[in-house]
Amino acid sequence: MRKLQYLFMMLAVLCMASPAFAQTGESSAASWVPIGAGIGLAIASGLCGLGQGRVAGSAAEAMARNPGARAGIQLVLVLGLAFIESLALFTLLIIFAKVK
Repeated sequence: MRKLQYLFMMLAVLCMASPAFAQTGESSAASWVPIGAGIGLAIASGLCGLGQGRVAGSAAEAMARNPGARAGIQLVLVLGLAFIESLALFTLLIIFAKVK
């Protein structure tokens, strides 16, 4: 119930703030690009962080169950973390290319 109350309070604040965004004299579509890019980067980085946490947790659990397979698990762990981190870097690259 408390989360629902916070949601409605946030929506009320956003509705009250919308006239402030209407005060600009420039085109409104171009001014939202950096904000959208920042939100997109935040979502991508957050999800990459969640993915890295799950990968590291699963690797630690696998090494605890079978210590003899440590070398193979560690190789796959490092490779998976590199791929996940590259997704965040590609997102950053795309945002730098899009936002002028």
